[in-house]
Amino acid sequence: MSESKRELGTVRDKLTLALAGALGLFVLYTSFFGAFESLIQRAVFVSVIGVLGFVMFPLGAGKTWRRWGLTFDIVLAGALVVSSVYVVMNFERIMTELPWAQPHEMALAASAVLVVLELSRRVTGSLLFPAIVLLSLAYALFGHLIPGDFGHRGFDVAYLTEVVYLSDRGLWGLLVNVASTTLAAFVLFGAMLLHTGAGQTFFDLSARAGGKATGGAAKIATIASGLFGSINGSTVANVATTGNFTIPLMKRLGYPKSFAGAVEAVASTGGQLAPPIMGTAAFVMAELVNINYWEIALAAVLPAFLFYLSVLTTVHYVAKRKNLGRVDTEDLPDWRTALNWRRMAPIIAAVIGLGVGIAQGRSIALTACYGMIGMMGTSITLQVLGGEGWRGAVGTLWRSLVDGGRGVVTVGVLLVAAQVFVGVLNLTGFGVAATSMILQGAGGQTFAVAAIMAVVCLIAGMGLPTSAAYVLVAAVFAPALIQQGLDPLVVHFFVLYYATLSVITPPVCVGVFVAAAIAQSPWARVAGQAVRLAATVYVLPMLFLIYPGMLAQGGLEEIAMAAATGVIFCLSAASLLAGRAVLGQGGYSAVAWLLPAGLALMPEWSATLAALAAYATLEFGTRALERRPAFGAGP
Repeated sequence: MSESKRELGTVRDKLTLALAGALGLFVLYTSFFGAFESLIQRAVFVSVIGVLGFVMFPLGAGKTWRRWGLTFDIVLAGALVVSSVYVVMNFERIMTELPWAQPHEMALAASAVLVVLELSRRVTGSLLFPAIVLLSLAYALFGHLIPGDFGHRGFDVAYLTEVVYLSDRGLWGLLVNVASTTLAAFVLFGAMLLHTGAGQTFFDLSARAGGKATGGAAKIATIASGLFGSINGSTVANVATTGNFTIPLMKRLGYPKSFAGAVEAVASTGGQLAPPIMGTAAFVMAELVNINYWEIALAAVLPAFLFYLSVLTTVHYVAKRKNLGRVDTEDLPDWRTALNWRRMAPIIAAVIGLGVGIAQGRSIALTACYGMIGMMGTSITLQVLGGEGWRGAVGTLWRSLVDGGRGVVTVGVLLVAAQVFVGVLNLTGFGVAATSMILQGAGGQTFAVAAIMAVVCLIAGMGLPTSAAYVLVAAVFAPALIQQGLDPLVVHFFVLYYATLSVITPPVCVGVFVAAAIAQSPWARVAGQAVRLAATVYVLPMLFLIYPGMLAQGGLEEIAMAAATGVIFCLSAASLLAGRAVLGQGGYSAVAWLLPAGLALMPEWSATLAALAAYATLEFGTRALERRPAFGAGP
C-alpha cells in the first residue's frame, strides 16, 4: 500500500470516529434533554448520518480510482448538508406557511432524495431498495398515464417537492423522527450494553444453559443469537458476529455444515422479533400503529417465546435422532465466570434505569437514557475502583458512542428512504388500490387475504433489511387485512413476522448466504435446512389472526388459551419436522403429529383440551419407542 493510501485510510478512520462519536453524543444529548424542533431535529440527524454514511461506505474503496470516488462523495455529502441546512434555516416558514416550491427548492429536493437513495444502495449493497423508491416517485409523476384502478390524477414536480421536501411527510417524516429519537437511543443503549460486558455474559450464559444438553452446540447458537439479535437489529450482522463462534463449534462436534449454518441463520432472524428492542422494528411499529412502544414489547413476548421454543425443540429432536454431540464440560465456562458480578452489575443497573423511566412515565428515549446512565455509571465506577483508571473508563464510553453512532447510520438511512416511499404512496393512493385488488382476488375471505399477504410479504422483503421490508410492506398491504376487521396491532405483527422471515426464505435469503459462507456449505442446502427448521414459525403469524391473545390482546382467558394452544402446536410441529417416530418410521408418524397440531388451530377450549390429550398420548408412545436401544443409531 502506498503512503498516500495509508494516509487516506488514516484520515477516513479518524473522521469516522469523530463523526460517529459526535452522532452518539447528539443522540445521548437529545435523549436526556429532549429533541429539538421537529424539522430541525430530523434535518440535522439526516445530514449527520448522511456524511457519516459516505465516510463509512466510500465509493471505490481500495480501487485505483478512489480519489475520483472521494470527490464524488464530497459533492454528494455537501449537497445533502446544504439541503438539510436550508430546511433548518426555513423550518418556521415550512411549518406555518406551507410554501409553494421554488426552482431552487426543487433542485435541493432532487439532490437530497438522490443522495439518500445512493446511500441506501451502499448500505444494502443492492439496487433493489432505491429502485423501489424511485419507482414510487415515477408513479407519482406519471400515474395519470396508467389506466384502471392504479391510475391517479398525477402530480407535478413542484407539488411533489412540497410533499417530499417542504413538509414533514417526506424526507423529514415520522419514520425519520422515530429514527432520530427512540430508535437511535436504543441502538446506542445496545452498543453500550455490549461494550460493558453483556456480550460475553450473553454467550457464557447461553453456553451454560444449553451446552451440556443434547444438541448443546446448536442450542448455544440458538440462545446466544436470540440474545444478540434482539439488541443489534440485523440478522446479517448477527450471523456474522455470533456465527463466527457458533458455526465452527457445531462443525467441530460433527454437526452437518448445512445444519450448523441453518441453526445460526434462523436463530439470528428470531432475535429481531424478541423484546425489548426487537431489532428496532418495535419503534417503527409504535409510530405506524400509534400505540405505546411498551404495549408492542409486551405483545411480542409470547410469539418470541414460541419462536424459540419451536427452534430449540426441533434442534433437540434432530440432535437426538442423529446423535449429535454435546459440548464437553471443560469447554464450558463455569457459573462463577458466567455470572461474573463485574459484568452483571452494569446490566442490572441498566435494567433498573429502564424500570425507573417506565415507573415515572418518561418518554421512551429518556427511559433508554436512564438505562444508559445507570449502565455506564456503574461500568465506569467499577473500572476506576478496579485500578483501570479514568482513561480506560472514558475509552469504554467513547467506543460505545462510536459503535452506537455507526449502528444508527445503517437503519437511519434506510428509514429516511422508506419515509419517502411511504409519503409518496400515501399521496397517490396506491395502498388503497392494492388493498382493493387483494380483497377482490381473495373474495373477501380473511384467511385467503392473509395467505396472499404472507406471500407478498415474503417476496417484497427479500434482499432488504427487516426494518425497510416491514415499512414497505406495511405501508402498502396492511390495510387489506385491517379492512377485514382485524386489530391493526395484530395485522402489523403479521406483516412484521413475514417480512422478517424473508431474510431466510429462498431464493434471496441474505441471512442464509452469510451463514453458508461461514459454514462453507452450498447456500441452497443451508436454505433448505433453514426453511425446515423454521417451518413452524412460518405458520405462527396465522395463529395471531386466530388467537389475538397471543399478542396480549383480550382478557386472561384469551391469553391463556393462546399460550396453551401455541405451545401444543409448536411442540407437535417440532416432532413432525424432526421425524420423531411414534408408530414406526413411516408416514403414520407424520399423520399422528398432525392431529394435535391441527386441533390447536381451532379456537375453542374443547379443541385445546383435545389437542393436549392427543399430544400427551403421542409423546408417551414416542418416548417409549425412543427408550429402545436401537433408537438414534440411524443416519
